[in-house]
Amino acid sequence: MVQVTTVRLSSETKTLLDGLKTNPRETYDDVMKRLAKMAYDDEPLSDEEIEDIKASMDDIKAGRVQTLKEVRNELGI
Repeated sequence: MVQVTTVRLSSETKTLLDGLKTNPRETYDDVMKRLAKMAYDDEPLSDEEIEDIKASMDDIKAGRVQTLKEVRNELGI
């Protein structure tokens, strides 16, 4: 047996959900389930990727950056 819960929504939120329906007969439960599944990252970043991002941010903060034009000139493109 499926349990049902009532959720209070503002009319603005309901309108947003209406706009997200893939077809007029799709239920709000289906819409919210689809949105909830999309919120989960099925490919989380590895520790190495996180460290690389942090190092890149440090480079940006320290001004160790090049414009696209500089990179192209360096590569002879």
